[in-house]
Amino acid sequence: MRHETWSKKRSGCRIHIFGASGSGTSTLGRALAGALASQHFDSDDFYWMPTDPPFCERRPEAERLALMQAVFVPRSDWVLSGSLERWGLPLAPRVTVGIHLSLEPEIRRARLERREALRCACGRGWGQPFCQRCTAFLCWADRYEAGDRPGRNLQVDGDWARALACPVLLLDSSWPVTELVGTVLDRLDQMTALA
Repeated sequence: MRHETWSKKRSGCRIHIFGASGSGTSTLGRALAGALASQHFDSDDFYWMPTDPPFCERRPEAERLALMQAVFVPRSDWVLSGSLERWGLPLAPRVTVGIHLSLEPEIRRARLERREALRCACGRGWGQPFCQRCTAFLCWADRYEAGDRPGRNLQVDGDWARALACPVLLLDSSWPVTELVGTVLDRLDQMTALA
C-alpha cells in the first residue's frame, strides 16, 4: 500500500506550511493532517484575537506563543499552516518539515477575491466593489513578492525557511491538493527510509 511505511512511523512529524496569502497553506494543511491522521492548526487562530469582524486585533506576541504552547506545540505530531514571521522563532526547533508554497500572483489574487467575497460581512455581491477593509487586505496581499510592506512577504518567508533546521520543500500550489499531499507523503516516506 502506498505510504504504508510512513503511516506506521509518522510519530514525531511536525509540519509547518507557509507562503503568501491565498497560496493554499490552510487547504494543504487540512488535507495533509487528514492524510497523516494528525491535527491541523492555523497561525491566524493564535495571531488574531477572536473579534467580530475577524482579523482586526492582534494578540500580543507572548500570548500567541503561550497559547500555541498550551494547545499543540508539545505534541509529537501536528500540521501548522500560516505565517510565523519573526515572532514564531521559538517554535522553529520543533518543526521537523517545512513546506513553502509558491503561486503566481494573478492566481493568488483571484483566489483571494473569491475568498473575501464569501467571507466578508460587507454584503458584497458578485461583481460589486469590495469594502474598504477587503480592498486594503487585497492591496496588502498583492505586495507579497515586492517585500516592501510589513508582515508576511517573500523575503520574510525566505528568512523563515533558512531559520528552520529541517528539510524545507518548495511546492507550486497550482497543483491539485491531492497531488501536493501525495508529493509530501512521498518525501516523508523518503525521509523515513533514510532515518
